[in-house]
Amino acid sequence: MISKKNFAKVSATLGAVALGVSATATAANADTIYTVQSGDTLSGISYKFAKDNSMVNDLAKKNNIQDINKIYVGQKLIIKSDGEIQEYNAQNAANANVADNNTQATQQQAAQAQSQASQSYTSNASGSEAAAKAWIAARESGGNYGATNGQYIGKYQLSASYLNGDYSAANQERVADQYVASRYGSWQNAQAHWQANGWY
Repeated sequence: MISKKNFAKVSATLGAVALGVSATATAANADTIYTVQSGDTLSGISYKFAKDNSMVNDLAKKNNIQDINKIYVGQKLIIKSDGEIQEYNAQNAANANVADNNTQATQQQAAQAQSQASQSYTSNASGSEAAAKAWIAARESGGNYGATNGQYIGKYQLSASYLNGDYSAANQERVADQYVASRYGSWQNAQAHWQANGWY
């Protein structure tokens, strides 16, 4: 029995020979460690490897992902050359013939840049603005950066789409400040809206 991959190689070779053209095809048979990047989705990852959404459920199941709409930056998946998916762990990575989708240097640079960006944000809210911000955080999540409620994440219960997969405390602070500034103009106005409507 000829697999689809081998059939395609044979067909391409025969077609090239029939036309008098010499062609060669090389297929990489290495397993891949895929590191989730900001903005990735399971369907997007599936499309990268299978050119359709056929891998979404396997990705979720084999990696213990409870909500297919929620994956995290830095999360790793092993995708074998035969399309099989395995959860990334030290044992699987050591046993696999691995071609990492990001070079180690690129990963380190990205991690450093994200770490610096995440750690370098300082909110400019002070005085009554800071008090209004703290009041909203207390009502939304009890001040917990890890709080979740459906699609709403973190201390300020921001939509996951606003956070772009970066759920760090610094990014939550930065995005919350941007959201409030663009929608309400100030944290005090956001607090007044919350008090009148029960949300901001």
